[in-house]
Amino acid sequence: MIRSVCFNIGHGFLDVAQQVGGIAIMMVRIVSRLIPPRIDMPELLRSLYKMGVQSLPIVIVTALLTGAIGVIQAAYIVKRYNAYSMVGAGAGFVVVRELGPVLIALMFSGRVGSNNTAELGTMVVTEQIDALRALAIDPVRYLLVPRTLAMIFCMLVLVMYGDFSALVSGAFMSWAMLGVDFRLYYQGMVEWVELWDFATGVIKAGFFGVVIAMASCYYGISVTGGAPGVGRAVNASVVASAAGIFVLDFLVTNALGD
Repeated sequence: MIRSVCFNIGHGFLDVAQQVGGIAIMMVRIVSRLIPPRIDMPELLRSLYKMGVQSLPIVIVTALLTGAIGVIQAAYIVKRYNAYSMVGAGAGFVVVRELGPVLIALMFSGRVGSNNTAELGTMVVTEQIDALRALAIDPVRYLLVPRTLAMIFCMLVLVMYGDFSALVSGAFMSWAMLGVDFRLYYQGMVEWVELWDFATGVIKAGFFGVVIAMASCYYGISVTGGAPGVGRAVNASVVASAAGIFVLDFLVTNALGD
């Protein structure tokens, strides 16, 4: 019994170490292709449109609901302690530093990361990656580099749009539920929320974009086992991205401090 448990723990540890090492190697390979920077611009533009523009509606909807729900949850405390002047400060601080980047990253991972893994995995299964190599085309430079840059850039931009949408939604919900004037909401937010708070959320978004890009590219390009393997890779990519987002959120929050 004890031997079996130890074996399972050791096997799980080695499996995680192998995956983390593989993702690190993938990152090194992608960075090396950027020196000197030669990027396939048509693929980059296509990725920016598919990952950024087409993700904007769902991100805005998510942000609008996040801002509204945050005010609904805080309404009881605000009324009890008569803290109407702090509604804007609380909503702004929570949205720009924490909820905005994390929730948008999870949504981005589910929509874009999983799709990227499925596309790359399908190309591996149907031997399109081997065809690229046969034509002397580097798959990393042609496929992975543009998609990685697009994911990082799109995460930064989408978080900015999401933060603005959530704050606007919070302002309207504060007015509707609590009778807080828009000017009071804005004054509280400006007084307590600093530029560094917004920068913290944007920095987190950049790290989250790197995690999602590396996980989706690694699991997509290393698919084995045919069509079922693509499904397993998509599942592993989403789980790894979510875990990486929360771990990085903890580390970056502690590193940046107040």
